[in-house]
Formats: sequence, structure tokens, C-alpha cells
Amino acid sequence: MEQTVEQRAVVIEVTDADFAEKVVEESKTRPVVVDLWASWCGPCRTLGPILERVAEQRGGEFLLAKLDVDANPYTAGQFGVQSIPTVIAFRDGRPVDGFIGAIPEPVVNEFIDRILPSEADLAAREAMQEEAEGDVADAERRYREALESDPGNRAARLGLGRILAERGDLDEARQTLMPLLPDAEAERLLAGIEVSSWANLTEPGTLASAKRLAAQGKWREALDGMLGALRDDDEARRAMLDVFAVLGDDDPLVPEYRRRLANALF
Repeated sequence: MEQTVEQRAVVIEVTDADFAEKVVEESKTRPVVVDLWASWCGPCRTLGPILERVAEQRGGEFLLAKLDVDANPYTAGQFGVQSIPTVIAFRDGRPVDGFIGAIPEPVVNEFIDRILPSEADLAAREAMQEEAEGDVADAERRYREALESDPGNRAARLGLGRILAERGDLDEARQTLMPLLPDAEAERLLAGIEVSSWANLTEPGTLASAKRLAAQGKWREALDGMLGALRDDDEARRAMLDVFAVLGDDDPLVPEYRRRLANALF
């Protein structure tokens, strides 16, 4: 049975070993606030109870994850922590805000208010669920409503851009996604839009032929053609990078053809 907000943990201890699971992954469902502290740190002993009290008062709206930097130096080093207490807030799998030093409880509450989901965030989350269930029309409506109240909402822009691209409304999809750059997911979707547009190319030439192959999903043939066009067409490198973005780093073609591209260029 799905946990209610009241049933979810509000304060936990985390380590180098479980940081990715308990902080990064959990932050994809609710904000996670990481308190980096040490037992010898006086300001940490002041801030820690404040953070814990606020977490209890918020009843699971966010998770407070406490990490002892002496026992877990790897994570502290990854975030360049040089002074404690350091507090870092995570949302959607990435750090979004933070502060250093002990601050009073009213300021802590202001910080928490900034990282909790807005109405636009909640609308975008509902839209994502509708999109996943195949209710694309309602998902699009909710994404647009979220953007009306918060034009910079990342999840709503990505979701609407994704729906528009899949429907073939490529110009509007580009306009929706461009403000997010250099966001990695927006770059991937924009690259997919670019590749989709190649299906309509009519000009002759090696590169145009390779682009049409990419639009058909014939990735190896397309990349081979783009490599062959490198000597005569400066756009071939850009086209290969677009294909890499669409495929993603986990596709075995990407490291293979990145090496071949580097060898061809240098």
C-alpha cells in the first residue's frame, strides 16, 4: 500500500554507501534536505535540532538526511564541503539550493518553503502521471496550466515539449524547450526534434542521406554516413552530436562513434 505523507520517514541518517539511494533517488518523489555535520562542530549542534524540529512539523513533506562528514568524507568531498554545517536541498535527483552555517528557525522555514513543490509543480506531477497512463490530452492541458502559473517550471516545459514533439508540432516544441537550455533533458528532446525533421530532407548528398537514415532509426548506417561526410561538410559533426544526444550515453554506439569522430577530427 502506498505510504501517506504521515507514514513516511522525516529524519534519517545517511552514509557514503547509501547516499545515492536515500537522497538522490528519494528526491525524485519529494525534496530531501541533507545536513552535513560533525560531532565536534558547535554550530552543527545548534542547527541540527532546528532542522529536525522543522522536519517533524512538516510531517514528511520533505526528508531530512543527516550525514556525518567525518565518517563519510567521500560525499562531503563530492560537494566541495569546506565548512560545516552545510545544508544542501535536492529535488528531482539534483541539488537545487543550500546554505552554510547555523541560521535561526524562521529562516530555516523560509528555506524549506522555497524547496517544497509549488502548485505548478504538483500540476506538472499529475500531468506526468496522466501522460504515463496514456491520457495525453489531459496531460497537455495540465502542463499548459502549470506553465501559465509558472512559466519557468522545468517539469511542465519538458512534459509539454515531449508531447508536442511526439505529435509532430516541432516548432512549438522547440519554442517550449529552448528556454530550459542548457538543461540536459531539454537538449536530448531538442536533438530528437532535429533528427525527426531530417525525414523531410530532399537535397542530395552524403550528409542529407545519412540524416534521412537517422530519422528512420537506422543509427549505425546514419553515423557511418556522417563520418564519411566529415571531410566535405562541417555540419556532419553537429549531426553526429545530435544523434549521440538522442541515443544517450548508455547506447553502445555512442562511445564507439565518439572515438571514431575524435580520430577523424584529430
